[in-house]
Amino acid sequence: MQRRDFLKSVGSGSAALMAGGAWANRGEDNRPNIILFVTDDQDKHSLGAYGGHSMTPNLDRMAQEGMVFHQAYVSSTVCTPSRYSMLTGRYAGRSYSSMYRKACPPGMQGYPSFNVELEDDNMNVGAVLSKSGYATGYVGKFHVGPEIKRPEHYEERGLKYIPSDAEPDAATSDAFRHNELWYREYMQKKGFSWAKNIYPGNMQKPFNSHNSDWTTEAALEFIEENQDQPFYLHYCTTLVHGPDKSWRVSMDKPLVSGAGKLDSPAQGMTDRQELLRRLDAEGYDPMKGHAGYTWVDDSVGAMMRKLDELGIGDNTLFVFISDHGSDMKASLLNVDGTNVPCMMRWPKGIQAGFESQELIQNIDLVPTFFDLAGASVPVEYAIDGQSLRPLFGGQKPDGWRDHLYFEMGTARAVCTQDWKYTAVRYTQEQIRRIKRSSPEQLPRAMSYIGRTGIGTRGSRNPNFFDEDQLFYVKEDAKELENLADDPEYRERLEMMREMLKRDLVSLERPFGEFVPGGNAAPPGQVDEQLALVKKIKIQEKKITLPGTQTPDESSRRQQRRAEREKRRSEQ
Repeated sequence: MQRRDFLKSVGSGSAALMAGGAWANRGEDNRPNIILFVTDDQDKHSLGAYGGHSMTPNLDRMAQEGMVFHQAYVSSTVCTPSRYSMLTGRYAGRSYSSMYRKACPPGMQGYPSFNVELEDDNMNVGAVLSKSGYATGYVGKFHVGPEIKRPEHYEERGLKYIPSDAEPDAATSDAFRHNELWYREYMQKKGFSWAKNIYPGNMQKPFNSHNSDWTTEAALEFIEENQDQPFYLHYCTTLVHGPDKSWRVSMDKPLVSGAGKLDSPAQGMTDRQELLRRLDAEGYDPMKGHAGYTWVDDSVGAMMRKLDELGIGDNTLFVFISDHGSDMKASLLNVDGTNVPCMMRWPKGIQAGFESQELIQNIDLVPTFFDLAGASVPVEYAIDGQSLRPLFGGQKPDGWRDHLYFEMGTARAVCTQDWKYTAVRYTQEQIRRIKRSSPEQLPRAMSYIGRTGIGTRGSRNPNFFDEDQLFYVKEDAKELENLADDPEYRERLEMMREMLKRDLVSLERPFGEFVPGGNAAPPGQVDEQLALVKKIKIQEKKITLPGTQTPDESSRRQQRRAEREKRRSEQ
């Protein structure tokens, strides 16, 4: 998977589109509108198109009238690097932003995590499509920098710092509104021609309730304003991030938004109480995730209705995708991790009802959009993906990729249709930290992104911490049987390792023994700690060492003991 010269990799249709030069008006410009709808932390099993049991009629329609991709993946499994790839078409590990180079200086092993941002040269989808004649809009969650943590960081940039214990009063609401307007300007500086109703990252207290209506209202406004010219809308909902119950609770707070408290509820979607009545009538429990799934679906429906109302739906590519899975977030496991729901609808250009089994990735979205737009892409634009346009006819094109590459903190992986190999390699600094960690600290120190909670969700899989992992995913989709140490699969292991090495070399950074140098280190230096961490019980941020009991276990045992004693006394 070598870095590609973009101008050689796009379809021939681009050249034909550009041959006529600039378009005088929409009547001469038949390029498709493009909507990228990114949902947050959504697993495939939550959608009917993938066999889930949910009330999602609009996404069901998208699946019937478009394509369903079963082998769609993201290259990283936390928000920031995945969203970076959706905005640029390149791996987060190739980022040359100042934030990433500060965290991982050139010549050192990379650490793709919450440490990348859009580069200052505006080599991103919004900027390039804007220069190619598209109106480009950004709505909703961003979470791709800049790095703003301490009060002085806010002050330096002209933002207002909001403490976590701030009251939901008028002053706090004014601060939220001020910061949201700042991010509109920021996105326009990054090349988007229009931006509105933005969440800088995850929702912030005290106004940390989801408001899908608020972001959808902005999306509908953008579509209406730009119906007479080709447009690109990058829409990112905050759903379905967070606990299932929070989605239902948020529905009772229509005035809470990313810009503080609204004067009146946002418009354009189905009334929330009506959605809840429909869920109840169909037997779905809103407190068990269905409020969020159906709320996301209703946003999709609102946009599709607007497109149909304006008569532009047939020539609009509508892409629905998640930034990563939830249950295996921050791992490189496929199921509920890297493998995500992805559907596309474009009546004028996509075969309806087709289900694709080809390997695709979030890095492919931007080159696809550039291809369809006939974009003038700067020769210095670094890109890793390839246009998906050849798949839209329902046929596998010759020479389609044979594998995908993944990266997450200390881990790297490659996956074919049948096999998966993951390597976990710590830097010299991380090895020293691991060796001096207490047993309670090991899960955090040895997780891919240096966190417990989301960082150790993958530890539900017994192979999560293994330095070398080989799986026959064709029959072992959940990657439960690690074949890396099995002599029978030695040749397959070496083939997958060589495949990974080629990808790592193209990224021009050291990694373990694959690409020596810098602070990279070979495996086998924390075997003692590895054996121990695999025995530790990890439940989100709760760590239970071998031979001890969790409070829940202790309580259950006490309860059972009391029940036995009661039965004896009654005999």
